[in-house]
Amino acid sequence: MALSGLAFVGFVLGHMYGNLKAFSGHDAFNEYAHHLRELGEPMLPHMGFIWIMRGGLLLALIIHVACAIELTRRAKKARPVKYVVKKHTGAIPASRLMRWGGLTLFLFIVWHLVNFTFGKVNVQGGSTDDPYNLLVDTFDVWWMTLIYLAAMAMLGAHLHHGVWSSMQTLGLTGTAEARARVKTISFAIAILIAGGFSLVPIAVLTGLIER
Repeated sequence: MALSGLAFVGFVLGHMYGNLKAFSGHDAFNEYAHHLRELGEPMLPHMGFIWIMRGGLLLALIIHVACAIELTRRAKKARPVKYVVKKHTGAIPASRLMRWGGLTLFLFIVWHLVNFTFGKVNVQGGSTDDPYNLLVDTFDVWWMTLIYLAAMAMLGAHLHHGVWSSMQTLGLTGTAEARARVKTISFAIAILIAGGFSLVPIAVLTGLIER
């Protein structure tokens, strides 16, 4: 679960970088999107890199979800009788959101793919063949931006605890100094990614990015 989660961290960092290309304007953003389709040619077929990435992410998702289900099953088996009083002894809010936060993010990812990748749904009824214009049309609708920002807040919470847990699982928190360092890193990664993803929809809604 730790390794598949870290694979997703690497992906969302790259995805965030691509999204920020929107600040460079219509042509730069669309050129980046087009470049991804041609990346690796002629060694790879057209769209080959993207389909390899999709396959890898799908495998990581299956592993991540399967591990989450197995860990939940083990926890229930270890404690078949619920506590009479359940106390959150020092647990940060992000850690208590992991299970439902993961489910929320999964549902958001499904919609995100329908919106921008497979279905390409333009909520304003406009064309869907231009990546930059589809992005602007989507986030120019206030409730779409609100949904996206809520999902990014959940992503930040998931990353905050997830990165920490991954480092702990991999044995990188053995000393007080190491734990403090990993806590700082996990918090910084959460803020960087959630904040970076949030910049584009906010910029579109406020008119800083426009068609």
